[in-house]
Amino acid sequence: MKLSDFDFPLSDDRIAVRPAKPRTSAKLLLAKGDTITDRHVFDLPDILRAGDRLILNDTKVIPARLSGLRWRDTAQGRMSAKIEVTLLDPQPDGIWAALIKPLKKVKDGEEIVFSDALTATMISRADGQGLLQFNVTGDDFDAALNAVGAMPLPPYIAAKRPADDADKTDYQTAWAENAGAVAAPTASLHFDDSLLKTLADMGVEFTKVTLHVGAGTFLPVKVDNIADHKMHAERGEVSATAAAEVNATKAAGGRIIPVGTTALRLIESAAKDGQLHAWSGATDIFITPGFKFQLTDGLMTNFHLPKSTLMMLVSALMGVDQIKAIYAHALTHDYRFFSYGDASVLLPND
Repeated sequence: MKLSDFDFPLSDDRIAVRPAKPRTSAKLLLAKGDTITDRHVFDLPDILRAGDRLILNDTKVIPARLSGLRWRDTAQGRMSAKIEVTLLDPQPDGIWAALIKPLKKVKDGEEIVFSDALTATMISRADGQGLLQFNVTGDDFDAALNAVGAMPLPPYIAAKRPADDADKTDYQTAWAENAGAVAAPTASLHFDDSLLKTLADMGVEFTKVTLHVGAGTFLPVKVDNIADHKMHAERGEVSATAAAEVNATKAAGGRIIPVGTTALRLIESAAKDGQLHAWSGATDIFITPGFKFQLTDGLMTNFHLPKSTLMMLVSALMGVDQIKAIYAHALTHDYRFFSYGDASVLLPND
């Protein structure tokens, strides 16, 4: 298929720069087979049923955006220059892969100072990224990063406004636990504790898995033939307990509904012969039309970028023509798009 098959017109004013308040007041497009209706997230208890199992990604977004100073002795004296860093992927021993601006201005071996408690030394560079060795690790690193870091808002929001203190809550799920993501699993941002309790009380069950969402989720597809696209890899884990819960629900005839494309990609990566298996590693699974889903019966997700891999994923689940109808409906009914936007529940077989 061609990249143009997943394009649609979207005006800039449809991009949400702040989430709905409260979270559950966001609009919710319900697509059951060919039928589309307009609801709200707080209507989920009327949409889901006892025995359904929601798959929740419990990754926690770190305040990965840092602003620091690089100091250098020159003929004119000791000079500083501002350096912007976005952490991408942790390596062993306190080393992080990072985007660094301007990368070419930082020499290997140079130190970048972010605060009295947090500094990093440039080790090496490759593929437009740098490797940084931080001065602290573990809890000390987490504390220093939380003190000075900003939430790594998606580029289409960051272009409109800087991150602020509200984003430290807004851009984090109610069940965030395992730190390591540099982007949120955004469909999950629509839940609060009250909605979770209501769903649990009516017999909806929950399974947590972990996929650390990387900055690669925002990378554009640059090839016309989508079969030529190389998917970015992200680190994840499915526990033996999670696998057993999902398999029990499938055996009992319940529906498996991931909350977000990250949770869906992870369970389909760890599936074999219609069963979920304990799994840990990096996945670069690329789901496009024609993909055979082993576990997924439905999906809760936000509205995605034109010509993105996530448009291809939802098209694989619902069919290209139905996704075009869903997005046309969303555009004409004032839905808000992308990370802080409204949501959809996609049920292809209902």
